[in-house]
Amino acid sequence: MKIGWQPQKWLEKKSKSGFRGYPVGTVAFYGPDNTRGSKVAVAVITAPEAPPFALRRWVVETGDIRANSTIMEEVATFLRAEEVRSVALTSELLGCPHEEGTDYPEGEVCPQCPYWANRERPCPSDG
Repeated sequence: MKIGWQPQKWLEKKSKSGFRGYPVGTVAFYGPDNTRGSKVAVAVITAPEAPPFALRRWVVETGDIRANSTIMEEVATFLRAEEVRSVALTSELLGCPHEEGTDYPEGEVCPQCPYWANRERPCPSDG
């Protein structure tokens, strides 16, 4: 019996395979603190030093977006449609889901996410 497509497993397998060439899909999670992801930003990069070719964001008000199977399926479907050869995926939260200059003034800390104020954020390329 053949099991259907499993988006979360596809994403994990693709990310564990390492660099397989361009285009590369990047998947970054953000949240109000270090325990709950509320936003995922997904980009497709077509060449070294190139700006993102395609960018999509998903946001949830409740729960952890990393455990939301519907959104993770949409993420995987988006990356498959862009025919990515490599995926950079981290389950660690990279910072506040709000955007400086859009959701709060440039150079200030987000008033909605005090956890991230003056805190060192993980760098996706560190590991």
